[in-house]
Amino acid sequence: MKAEYINPFLEATMTVMNSLCGVDTKFDNVYIREASYTVSDLIIIIGVTGKVRGQAILSMGEDTAKSIASYMMGGIPVESIDAMAKSAIGELGNMIMGNTCSIFYGRGIAIDITPPTILTGEKVEISNKFKTLCIPATLGEFGTMEIGVSAEEV
Repeated sequence: MKAEYINPFLEATMTVMNSLCGVDTKFDNVYIREASYTVSDLIIIIGVTGKVRGQAILSMGEDTAKSIASYMMGGIPVESIDAMAKSAIGELGNMIMGNTCSIFYGRGIAIDITPPTILTGEKVEISNKFKTLCIPATLGEFGTMEIGVSAEEV
């Protein structure tokens, strides 16, 4: 996958996390996961259609998800990943991906996204048609998140 298709996901994550939560996002080394892999805790899956087709996978630990959800809900303590917390985290995914769409559009590349799917649990298996390009991100005091992009150019 071309860097020009990955960078909008990273730019959008930085913008949303800074404007929403007031934190800087730091990215670690990019790596590739095979077409099928296992993750734990909380996963946001958002489909991508248009010039680039596939999916974005945002995965994070339960503590990171609870911290972000709490912040998004005005500081209300989040003890578990309940329906309200899932809604907040799903909205985070929508904001990041909506921003990603805008960046792509500004570069003359039309894409669209699906509503987010939230998965929770231990050892959730993700199966893709393509390998997944993964970028670990540190989200300030909130913790870490991994951005996975499994897509192809149409």
